[in-house]
Amino acid sequence: MFSDDYFVSLVDLPDLESLLGYLPAAAHLHVWGDPAASQPEREAIHLAQALTGRFPKLSYQSRPRRANYDYYPVIGVMGDDEGRPVDGGLRLIGCPVGYQITSLVGAIQAVVFRGSQLEGRTRIQLSRLKTAVNVEVITAAEDDVGPLVATMAFNMAAASLHVRSYLIMGDQFPQALTRYSVQRLPHTVLNGRVHVVGLVDEEAMMRQVARAVKSDE
Repeated sequence: MFSDDYFVSLVDLPDLESLLGYLPAAAHLHVWGDPAASQPEREAIHLAQALTGRFPKLSYQSRPRRANYDYYPVIGVMGDDEGRPVDGGLRLIGCPVGYQITSLVGAIQAVVFRGSQLEGRTRIQLSRLKTAVNVEVITAAEDDVGPLVATMAFNMAAASLHVRSYLIMGDQFPQALTRYSVQRLPHTVLNGRVHVVGLVDEEAMMRQVARAVKSDE
């Protein structure tokens, strides 16, 4: 269990200052969950509070549980339009601790820079999407490759209205590992059917996105 002091000390790390201290635009963190219900829900709220208390471009809202989420907490990372949150479909399921703090930073940067960290060819391919694509990246606190895949997925969602991306903390929700027969992390699932194991580049990921879209036609 992590204390409030842990998250306060975490957000004071120099690496986070360099990544979040000079954002050119705002981002909003919405946390769905009940702090009385579970440790991860309490910790997600503490993390969001610590981040928004440290970095002025970030804001935070706590929201109650809602029927359409299977696991809690859920952190929605949203962009900004003149002070109003813009929901691009970026979600972290579970409290992102360990290496997945970097995934949360990647999500924040993705919405602030609107997916511009992707290669130009990838952004063109995403602009041509006409079918919804759900990207679920299953990872864990000790999965050091997870942030690379999750950040790619978050940038895809920030770049396309047709993409929604979810990071799922498999160590907090082992039922997600069982559901998709996960043997190795990170494990990415596209539209519930197409599986990508481990780290792949953008070109390979977009080939799998094309497979997922084709299977839905």
